[in-house]
Amino acid sequence: MEKATAKIIQHLYSRAGFGISYKKLQQLHNKPIAKIVKAIFEESNDYSQLDLNLDLEEMKGKEMMSEENRKAMRKFFKESTENLNTRWIQQMSVTNAQLREKMTLFWHGHFACRSFNPIHNQQLNNIMRNYGLGNFKELLVQVSRSPAMLAFLNNQQNRKDSPNENFARELMELFTIGRGNYTEKDVKEAARAFTGWGFKPLTTEFVFRANQHDFGPKTFMEQTGNFDGTDIIDIILKHKETSQFICTKLYKFFVNDKINPQHVNILAEHFYQSNYNIGSTMVLLFTADWFYASENIGANIKSPIEFIVGLNRQFYISYESTDMLLFLQRALGQMLFYPPNVSGWPGGKNWIDSSTLMYRLKIPSVILNNGVIELAGKPDPEEEAQLAMMKKMTTQIQRRVKATPDWDQFMQELPQSMSQEQLIDYLLAPDLAKRKLNLLSELSSKTVKELIIQLVSMPEYQLC
Repeated sequence: MEKATAKIIQHLYSRAGFGISYKKLQQLHNKPIAKIVKAIFEESNDYSQLDLNLDLEEMKGKEMMSEENRKAMRKFFKESTENLNTRWIQQMSVTNAQLREKMTLFWHGHFACRSFNPIHNQQLNNIMRNYGLGNFKELLVQVSRSPAMLAFLNNQQNRKDSPNENFARELMELFTIGRGNYTEKDVKEAARAFTGWGFKPLTTEFVFRANQHDFGPKTFMEQTGNFDGTDIIDIILKHKETSQFICTKLYKFFVNDKINPQHVNILAEHFYQSNYNIGSTMVLLFTADWFYASENIGANIKSPIEFIVGLNRQFYISYESTDMLLFLQRALGQMLFYPPNVSGWPGGKNWIDSSTLMYRLKIPSVILNNGVIELAGKPDPEEEAQLAMMKKMTTQIQRRVKATPDWDQFMQELPQSMSQEQLIDYLLAPDLAKRKLNLLSELSSKTVKELIIQLVSMPEYQLC
């Protein structure tokens, strides 16, 4: 593919990032796709870490605290993790390093982890940001040594006299090679290899406790030796099934929830032969002709985070209170740093149910139309209960929303001669050529602003 059309560029930016402004879209129009991809990677080299500026040293001695003080500390930790959450949302909403943040979001779901400790959450998130486009082994080792993951999967309690298999099992089942490619004996032997991997309480420091490690020989995946945790990771990565497993997840996240085995095989072979180079594999993905095939454009349902961040970026939205960002995530079913379980969020069609769909269709008008939701039409009896619930939800939104879109900046980027058809093409990802005329006849807006709100309130806006 030599030169990129507007639709192609929008598709790339919706998957490699969270969308593109109309002004930038015009700047990139007709440029070679390889050059645009290269620029996206270069922009992601300049990024910021999340930093709550907290000192865990102040928390030492908690075991001597009263119940009241421990309760206060738990409250402080919870609020700090929520602060980390909204800072990340805001960073994703404004950064030029879109790909870096998108990869961090991908790994955040892949290495799903819940920790009550905000500093551990911050450290793990920054590991994913720092290594997310680098070498997968380095990323995996750093995640495996992080206090957040070690605590979440009970490896702090993994000792030679009483091995805990939780971390070893999830390492293979969810993080690397996938089910069906290892045995129960492999899990037990891997658990022995990871004995002694832990951390100092209330620090971010990994420690190897030699007195708790099993130094005996282990037989893992038909190899025998005095293995430690890093040796286990090396052996797992030698199996091509690991590359296949990771690339299948990359494909579903960045390309299409419906797998094309041939395309996944191309990615997996490159990933393996490049010694698990994440960045070069993503370049291959974003420059492949099949990535821009019509069946892959507008085919994925936006995750709640993609939906919220995309809206923020497109309309330059600012929030008087970050509580609204937390509320939106809870309502839509994806709260950063609070995955439902170690498997992460299932994604795809699971993002949508009767409750979240109503929120998704109403939230743009709430935020862009001064927080006002108009409920019109007469529902049939089957819908009354749902609408009654929606009215209750709406009241909650209206009470909480204190968001301000920058309409002036958004409008300034649009040409005055822009037609309704061009607006549809810019705001809605799916190819609506066959029903665009019908859609235009359905729009009843009198002003451009009203038209835009109508378009972003349509089901098609939920696709990318």
